[in-house]
Amino acid sequence: MASMVESAWTYLITHFSDFQLACLGSFFLHESIFFLSGLPFILLERAGWLSKYKIQNKNNTPAAQEKCITRLLLYHFCVNLPVMIFSYPVFRFMGMRSTLPLPSWKVISTQILFYFILEDFIFYWGHRILHTKWLYKHVHSVHHEYATPFGLTSEYAHPAEILFLGFATIVGPAITGPHLITLWLWMVLRVLETVEAHCGYHFPWSLSNFLPLYGGADFHDYHHRLLYTKSGNYSSTFVYMDWIFGTDKGYRKLKELKSGGDEKAPKKM
Repeated sequence: MASMVESAWTYLITHFSDFQLACLGSFFLHESIFFLSGLPFILLERAGWLSKYKIQNKNNTPAAQEKCITRLLLYHFCVNLPVMIFSYPVFRFMGMRSTLPLPSWKVISTQILFYFILEDFIFYWGHRILHTKWLYKHVHSVHHEYATPFGLTSEYAHPAEILFLGFATIVGPAITGPHLITLWLWMVLRVLETVEAHCGYHFPWSLSNFLPLYGGADFHDYHHRLLYTKSGNYSSTFVYMDWIFGTDKGYRKLKELKSGGDEKAPKKM
């Protein structure tokens, strides 16, 4: 397995420059993972498949879904791609490399764990700030246009929010200067996590059923369907910040009521 990865990586660094891989390669990888993981949830919602696992009864209209996709493409090419290009010198200065040898899995996993912890902390406070009255009205309300989220709405946001909360994702790699393959793995995991958190479905195989402190779709869906001043659940991947600061009390109370017998009414067919 390791030799296959190393052979594939040798091909990449032989045929493409460091700049091309770090900027254009990262952008292509992001777009591929994001849309391939997010688009199926649009299909599920339109077809009504697996509806028993859908968290909310309400569905988004095709027009609303298409609006989301159009805006995302605009934001990705006009905000995300320029950020990747202009941040490249910073990453290089901090030690990012794409050359062989590849880092060990121990190094990769340690760095990615650090990125998750740091991202959770920064994202939580940034997200809480965005729920103050002025910032919510002028910036964060764009993301909350979709009270019934689906996978692709995870990155549907005001350009200022993309930059503001995007900082939480890139600050870890920026200060550690990782190997590019570590940065790519971190990006893939982060994209898959945020798409899953916004997917609108809670499956028996959802990670939140098995991984302690992992938020997931049920946790974040609660945040989207409540008023901005009362939503709570501000965490990104793991929910320890909400637990520490008590901003998940409404969600926990609702879960207790459900587990105590106050079950949600059956969905209408």
